[in-house]
Amino acid sequence: MKVLHIVPGIGSVYGGPATSILNLVKSLALLGIEVDIVTTNANGYYQLNVPLQTWIQQDGYRIQYFPCLYMNDYKISMSMTNWLLWHIRDYDVVNTHAIFSYANLPAYWITKFFNIPNIIHPHGMLEDWALNYKNWKKLPYYNLIEKQALQVAKAIRVLAYSEVESIKHLGLKTPLAFVPNGIWQEDFIELTNSEYFYQKFPQTRDKNIILFLGRIDPKKGLDILAKAFGKIHEKFPKAHLVIAGPDNINFLPKVKKYFAEAKCLDAVTFTGMLTGSSKNAALAAADMYVAPSYSEGFSMSVLEGMAAGLPCVITTGCNFPEAAVAEAAHVVDIDSDAIANALIHCLTNPEAAKIMGDRARQLVFEKYTWENIALQMKQIYTNILEKNPISTISELSHESGAIKI
Repeated sequence: MKVLHIVPGIGSVYGGPATSILNLVKSLALLGIEVDIVTTNANGYYQLNVPLQTWIQQDGYRIQYFPCLYMNDYKISMSMTNWLLWHIRDYDVVNTHAIFSYANLPAYWITKFFNIPNIIHPHGMLEDWALNYKNWKKLPYYNLIEKQALQVAKAIRVLAYSEVESIKHLGLKTPLAFVPNGIWQEDFIELTNSEYFYQKFPQTRDKNIILFLGRIDPKKGLDILAKAFGKIHEKFPKAHLVIAGPDNINFLPKVKKYFAEAKCLDAVTFTGMLTGSSKNAALAAADMYVAPSYSEGFSMSVLEGMAAGLPCVITTGCNFPEAAVAEAAHVVDIDSDAIANALIHCLTNPEAAKIMGDRARQLVFEKYTWENIALQMKQIYTNILEKNPISTISELSHESGAIKI
C-alpha cells in the first residue's frame, strides 16, 4: 500500500496539527505502509531552510518540500501542483490535510480525474466556531470550492464527535471516519527534570504552576483564561500561569492586555514555543494544565497534559467528552467562572487532583497512542481499497472507528 499526504505547511509554527500529521505518518510507516508527504516550505511569515523538490528520508517515510508564494497566509505552489499532476497516480490513497488552502485544490481535481481515493483531514476546521470565525471570507470559499471537494472525497476524517454534528449542519453525506490524535507513550514514561525549566524561567520556582500549551490565537480562549486567572491569583498568590506557545499572528500584545486588565500580568510567564526537552520540563514542573479553548479539532496538547499525569481543566470546546466520562479531567463550560472554579478545586484538593491526573494518564496510554491510531487509519485505507463499506454502524458510539451520518 502506497499513501500520499498533502499538507499546506508543516513548519513548527503550525503547532499541534503539523505535529499530529508527522506523528501519524511515522506511525503508519512503522506498520510497513509506504508513505510520503508533499508540502511547502512555509513556516508562518518565514520559510523553512530545507532542500526543495527532492525527497528527504525521515523516520521511515519521505518528505518533499516545494517553494511557495504567500497571499497573506494563503500559500500557492505551482511547482507542487505540477508534481501532483505527474506523480499522484503513483499512490493508492491520497490524504489531504486542512481546508481553505490552495495546496489541496489541485489534489481535489487530480484525484477526481484519475479516480484515486482521497481522504480529507479538516483538523477541526469544519467546527461551527472555526467556520464562523472570519466567515465573511470562509463561507463564500466553502460554497464555491470546498463543499464540492468534501462531497467527492471517499471519507472525511473527524477527530471528535462534535465534528459530526457540525458536518450534519453542512448537509454533507460523505462517510466519516472517526480517528483521533495520539501520543508516543515512551515520551511520557519519564519526563525531563523540572529543574531545567526553573533555571530557564526562575520566576516560576516554588510556585503553583498552571500550564497552557498552545498557539497564541483567538480561538484558544486566552481572554477568558485571563479573567479566570485574575480570580485565582487574588486567592492564591503563589499561583503562576505559564503560557507556552508561538505567536504567529502578532496576537500576544492583545493577550497581555487581557491579563493586565485582570490585574495578574505579573504572575504570567510567556515562554514562546517549547519543544522536546523544554516542553517536557515544563510538563514536569507544572502542577496542573488548562485548555480554555473555544474550538479544537482534537488537541494534541490536552493529550500531552493528560499523558504527563497532570490534573487538567479543559472546556467543552476541546471536544473531549470521553475525558469527562472517565473522570480524567474537569470538562467545563466555556466560561471564566467555570474555569476558575475547576482550577481552584484542584488547588484546594491536591490529593483528589493527583488521582484525576493518574486516571488521565491511564486513559491516554490505553486508548490514545499513535500505535493504536495507525491501526485504525490503516483499516480505513483497507476498507476503501477493497471497496468495503467505510461505515459499519448506523449510530454513534464513543469508540474509535468508521461512522456514517
